[in-house]
Amino acid sequence: MPRRRPPPDDSPQDRWVVSYADFITLLLAFFVVMYAISTVNEEKYRALSEALSGVFESGGRVAGNGGQPLEDDLAVGDRREPEAPPIEIDAPDEARSEQLRALLDGLRRRFSPRIDDGEMKIDGNDLWITIELRAAQLFPSGSALPQIEADALLGDIAELLVGLDNPIHVEGFTDDRPIETDQFPSNWELSAARAAAVVRILALNGLAPQRMAAVGYGEYQPAYSNRTAEGRSRNRRVVVVISRDERVRRAVQAFGSQQISTDAVSELLQPEPASPPPALEQVETQSGGILYRQAEPEAR
Repeated sequence: MPRRRPPPDDSPQDRWVVSYADFITLLLAFFVVMYAISTVNEEKYRALSEALSGVFESGGRVAGNGGQPLEDDLAVGDRREPEAPPIEIDAPDEARSEQLRALLDGLRRRFSPRIDDGEMKIDGNDLWITIELRAAQLFPSGSALPQIEADALLGDIAELLVGLDNPIHVEGFTDDRPIETDQFPSNWELSAARAAAVVRILALNGLAPQRMAAVGYGEYQPAYSNRTAEGRSRNRRVVVVISRDERVRRAVQAFGSQQISTDAVSELLQPEPASPPPALEQVETQSGGILYRQAEPEAR
């Protein structure tokens, strides 16, 4: 019996052509849209370039300046050195400086008899106040144990400071005569112990311990000559320093209140100057537009 052949397939063999034609049509439409968008953007860029070119060709006239030229022309790509900012005191700092000046006047009035007798020396400026006390008024010779008179004197000082929040540190100094005991191997230890004793008495009289510190300079920051007995007596001293704020206290404490000037502290308090902005250069693009980019540093 002969084998039956399958009927011929009459379906078209080129069905993929339809899908391919649809794909080509969509691709063509996509490129048409992209071309239209690029044409619009090019017109916008050209308008922007013409506007910017007009600014640079008009001798520096800018909108918002009434059409008037700038004070001086600066070529594109040139660098303008930034002007140094004026030294100004912030309003809060100025208020605290005023408070410090009022405190200085009050201290001088309160202790005027002691100042006249040379027992106490009070100086000050807009940044800090120093109250210099002779060690002989506070401590026996070669000792850091306060005398009874020290409690009364330091209590009077604390009375004027207790209502304020200014940072305080106490500096201890000695003369150049060496000391060598079991308790104080050198003048470092003696000066630091005396400063700490003063801080402790001030704290007992109501001053917050958090706002105080003690530092000993030993014999290495003399304010008077050690060649005379009077000079050595004055070098054995304790100085109470009341600062305007914590920044001033750190600067003064780092160098010593009698070793640093107000100008030096003011300079330390100034913020770092801002770096100048980078120079720009103008570059024309192939389509006629203008591009601004950071200028390359000059070769040295």
